[in-house]
Amino acid sequence: MEGKIVAICLSEAKGTPKKPVSQGTLIPEHGLKDDAHAGKWHRQVSLLSYNKVEEFNAKGALANHGDFGENILVEGLDLRLLPVGTRLKMGAALLEVTQIGKECHSHCQIYHRVGDCIMPREGIFAKVLTGGEVKPGDGVETLAAIEP
Repeated sequence: MEGKIVAICLSEAKGTPKKPVSQGTLIPEHGLKDDAHAGKWHRQVSLLSYNKVEEFNAKGALANHGDFGENILVEGLDLRLLPVGTRLKMGAALLEVTQIGKECHSHCQIYHRVGDCIMPREGIFAKVLTGGEVKPGDGVETLAAIEP
């Protein structure tokens, strides 16, 4: 499967919408440089399918890149269908899917505005295995999970 990066988004503080940036630096075992959610845990990077955002916006949501808290917006892949352990190659960087979806404890601004949010059911999370620069337009390749 092949996809491409539509947007890279960062936030300086947790609980705030992420803002698109022209490029990002993925740091091994940390996440995206300068993002509030990066750190030594299993949800270093959040990803969301661009196509799912477009479907949501077709219902009148008018969400911007980063509004769901996603770090990387990917076109051409249904990310929620990828099994945990799948690796994602983006330029020189390599990520490993660690979680599909998440529980939403405090609803985001999108939820408060339109009464729904797709991140809890459509978003995925990954850890950074190999770092590198990523930017919109970069290809995304799925690789099978490494056997234990």
